[in-house]
Amino acid sequence: MLGNIFLVAALLFALYSLLMYYRVYKGFATIGKARIGYHLTTISVLVASFLLLLFILQHQYQYKYIFEYSSSELSTGLLISSFFGGQEGSFLLWLLFTMLIGLVVMNQVSEEKNFETHVMMPYLLVVIFLLVMVNPLLKSPFNYLWTDPTFVDTKFINQNILGYSFMQNFIFQDKDAGKTFVKISEELINTIKANGYSIDNLIIQGKGLNPLLQNFWMQIHPPFLFLGFALASTQFAFAIAALIKNEYRVWIKLNLVWALATALALLLGIMIGGYWAYGVLGWGGYWAWDPVENSSLIPWIFSIALIHTLIIQKYSQTKHKLGSLIRTNLILSVFTFVLVVYSTFLTRSGLLSEASVHSFSDSGSFVYSVLLIFLIGFSLSVFAGIYMRRKTLNNQHELSQNIFSRDMGLFYGSMLLIGSAVAILVGTSAPIFGSSVDLSFYNRVNSLLAIFMVPLIGVTLYFYWQNTCVKEFIKNITITGVAALIASVILIFFAGISDILYSLILFESVFTIVVNLVFIFKFNKNLILMGGHIAHIGFALFLIGAILSGLLSLSETVDLPINKSQIVFNKKLTYLGNEPVDNGKKYAFTVKVEDGNNISTLKPVMYMSEYNNSLMREPDILITAARDLYISPLSFTDAGDAGIKEITLKKGEPYKAGNSEILFEKFDLPKDAMDKMMNKEPFDIGAKMKVTSNGISKSFDIIVNNQSPNSFQIKEEELNFTAKSFDVSGTIKFDVTDLNNKEVVKAEILSVEYREKPLINLVWAGVLLMVVGFVFMIIKRLGESKSME
Repeated sequence: MLGNIFLVAALLFALYSLLMYYRVYKGFATIGKARIGYHLTTISVLVASFLLLLFILQHQYQYKYIFEYSSSELSTGLLISSFFGGQEGSFLLWLLFTMLIGLVVMNQVSEEKNFETHVMMPYLLVVIFLLVMVNPLLKSPFNYLWTDPTFVDTKFINQNILGYSFMQNFIFQDKDAGKTFVKISEELINTIKANGYSIDNLIIQGKGLNPLLQNFWMQIHPPFLFLGFALASTQFAFAIAALIKNEYRVWIKLNLVWALATALALLLGIMIGGYWAYGVLGWGGYWAWDPVENSSLIPWIFSIALIHTLIIQKYSQTKHKLGSLIRTNLILSVFTFVLVVYSTFLTRSGLLSEASVHSFSDSGSFVYSVLLIFLIGFSLSVFAGIYMRRKTLNNQHELSQNIFSRDMGLFYGSMLLIGSAVAILVGTSAPIFGSSVDLSFYNRVNSLLAIFMVPLIGVTLYFYWQNTCVKEFIKNITITGVAALIASVILIFFAGISDILYSLILFESVFTIVVNLVFIFKFNKNLILMGGHIAHIGFALFLIGAILSGLLSLSETVDLPINKSQIVFNKKLTYLGNEPVDNGKKYAFTVKVEDGNNISTLKPVMYMSEYNNSLMREPDILITAARDLYISPLSFTDAGDAGIKEITLKKGEPYKAGNSEILFEKFDLPKDAMDKMMNKEPFDIGAKMKVTSNGISKSFDIIVNNQSPNSFQIKEEELNFTAKSFDVSGTIKFDVTDLNNKEVVKAEILSVEYREKPLINLVWAGVLLMVVGFVFMIIKRLGESKSME
């Protein structure tokens, strides 16, 4: 209750602050009151955040949010990360970062010709939006478990209280699941109090975090992501402020640094999330184009495009005329933030429930209607402002039409970036219109755009503003172009790449690296001033790593009988046995990998998770300079078990089983999936299947996340298929048993998927260079701002 009081108070203080700033705008001397209102809002949010963290560390499971996402078995670090384990805590973290950033913004703009009022009014609209999203009437993390009646497994209930006679009316049994539940409701709480007992110890344990999230990288991935979301608010506020004040020169001075900070935070969040996926999920990749992943990528790409168009405006403005692309920059600034909100809406509204297994929500719920209203309001604000200021905005420099100018190079590059973001947005949003896109759509579209975008990174550096000497340009580009061609031909030859499209992108990436290195060493020895070049080198290096690691990756599923070696890609793999780890909760399977005289040991892990009653698998990776050796455990057959073969079915791709064909069509989620997920109640994730035998097709459903009914037979082939796991990228793994096979395995067998990921480290090195480049650019722009003052 105390936490909710502070959240409500924060909303009231924010509304008061907004009103006082509006009165300042109208000529009243209420700036002091406006600032006090904002500070009181910040204090209230800080106290609410502190209380939530305190209650988590104290294991106060009477709060529904804390019960759902924490437990006493979690380490301190994981307990802290449960703060943002669910939607309510995520919004509160986003709000907390927004409030703290707002203090910096307020201090900065207070010295900029009365710009504070114009910036803080739209900024407070963002604050109010976030406060509404954590309001006790909507999605507060401080609501009690019994606010809405919910069924809780008796294993989480104090066993002494269960024995009281008055509890019998609230105990229910699920005979199918073999579990007993207690209906937690206001009626139960009143009954317990009426009988003179305390409710403090009613719930003795929480459900905890999803095992996949119990990882160091997931402790820091969401904070960086929500920091980026919060920083995007500054883009919205500065753009709307520029329109209100009709001042676009101060805006450039202020906005560029914040745009760089936004891009940096989102990049870190995306990078860490990708590394987590690579090291934890076991499918050997770092990006699956899932809508949840795309929700942070889309605004990041927009922020990158914005940075480049802001630079065009900055360098094209004069004393008498505004710079070019002001309208474009205003729209990009606002939509960097709007796309954060839109992506949040998509992934939390249930509209993408069939496209992403991450996304289980009810699109008709009131909270998402509120979110949609704010989304529309934020979007319309910039267009209304541009229309109102159309006369002033007409007094700007026209963009140079010379194709050999830096203006046009940056502009075309920005438009290609926006094209990439829009393509990803269309693919992510397709389920709204009753359709969907294949994962190959994203790769194909972005590869085609990259052909035109990547060379612009290097070519544009040889352009001057407005106009360029063509002869000098040709001379410069010929020298670096030949050097890049020689280097890329050598790279492509030794890598054995035959694909023309990817070979072209590799050449362009090498060209980008060569050109930026030339500029670094030729024109400036101070790396702090070379942030842009470093970031571009990092991007090109990332592309090279992504292409080579993708095309050259090797993968094979192999059965490893104990102490018997198998040769896989010229490596000798030997399963040596297993041992309990983590206090006996998990089992590590030791695999020896021999590559000539080099001997290494990998220990992938499997265990049954009490959280979701499912078999969990943890890969192990041997990282070397040239390649990663990646082992994902699939299944374990103990001595005496019948032999089982494992297959993977991809959505929409037929699989041949003898003379029959199996097709996994799509996932199928129940309509009440959102409600059950929010209450942490079990629910079935279905899959629509079709089997064709002797020209006759039969469609049916199976369950992929529970014990039954998760299997089917093809009588014509005498095969039994049992679903064992599924992946959000659109795959299901099955154990296939030959019904005629009576042979008994006499030795234990470990089934693994062995992968080799050549040059995958170039991906991580490229992203790290981009991070370094952004840090240097921020330092440089901060120095420029001080010198301007």
